[in-house]
Formats: sequence, structure tokens, C-alpha cells
Amino acid sequence: MKQINSNTEQEKLRKFFIKSGVKMIGPETIFFSKDTKVGKNVTINPYVVIGPKVKIGNNVTINSFSHLEDCKIKNKVEVGPYARLRPGTILEEGSKIGNFVEVKKSTVGKKSKINHLSYVGDSELGKGVNVGAGTITCNYDGVKKSKTKIKDNVFIGSNSSLVAPITLEKNSIVGAGSVITKKVKKNSLALTRSAQTEVKNYKRRTK
Repeated sequence: MKQINSNTEQEKLRKFFIKSGVKMIGPETIFFSKDTKVGKNVTINPYVVIGPKVKIGNNVTINSFSHLEDCKIKNKVEVGPYARLRPGTILEEGSKIGNFVEVKKSTVGKKSKINHLSYVGDSELGKGVNVGAGTITCNYDGVKKSKTKIKDNVFIGSNSSLVAPITLEKNSIVGAGSVITKKVKKNSLALTRSAQTEVKNYKRRTK
């Protein structure tokens, strides 16, 4: 990624955005690119790096330790902390990307949430989707990359793996801890989980 290393150039960019109304807490820790575009009523918290080709809409909050590159963030979106937005990412209005989330070449629909500890790549998310913690889109098989399509109002339980190519239809639910390899029909629950085993009155081994 081409960085603007000159402190003088960074200072100019920071001053420009401050004059434009961008709220910056700790501006000396925030790095812009020459082509960065920022809308109205935007807050950028400390330690954020904005790479080339980033467009930020209105009423957006970028939280600390986030890295953005070649992405489009629409209005009323919250990003981070500790988020990574890679090239080809589009965040639609009202969506949220939380801490330790990486998004690549994907569209996240209106009011959809990926709150924590997830990777979403080569995917299309509809409106009102909730992606649980630890969810992974398995988009690469070692040879080619495939797409994941998640339609409106889908709920994905924590620690799930979605093996692409795959489609999750509207209003479907994926149970926590599932590995999903087949299309999930609308209004249905998909669940893959081993049966729980319990041994009564079990005694631990001692040294």
C-alpha cells in the first residue's frame, strides 16, 4: 500500500479534514491518503490508517486501531475498533463492523452487523443480517475463490463456518458451531453439531 510518509503532508491532510468538520481525537495518530473522501459529521478515533481509494459517508464513526483500504462506507456506519476493511468492501447504510473483524471484496447490507471476531470475504450480505462471533466464510479452497450469498434477515450463530460457494436464503438461521456446506432454504434452521456426551460421576485422573 502506498503510504504518505511525509509528516508535512499528513499535517496538511489532518488540518484539511478538521476544517471540513471531521472530529478527530488524537489527530497526530490518524493517517490519510491523498484521495481520501470524508462526509459530514464523521468521527475518527485514535490510531486509524486510511489507505488509498477510501470513501466515507455522513454520520460515520471509525474507531481506534482500524485499517481501511479501497472501500466505500455509506451513511450511519460504525467501524471498529480493530477492524480491517480490505479492497472491494462496501458497507451499506446503518451497517456495523465490530472489533477484530476483517472484510474483503464484500457488500454488507443495510443494518447488517458483524460485531466481532469474524472473516467475511467474497460475500454478499443482504439487509438486517446478524453474523455471530467467530464466523468464517471459507472462500478459498487452495485453487479458486468462491462466493457466499447471505440474504435478508439471516441470523448466523457464533463459531460457524460457511463453505463457499453457498447461499443462505431469507430469514434462515444457522445454529452456533455449524459447518454449512449446502444451500440453506428460507425460513429454515441449519445445524451441524456432534451429539454431546456426558459421563456421570466421572473422576479425574490424578498424578
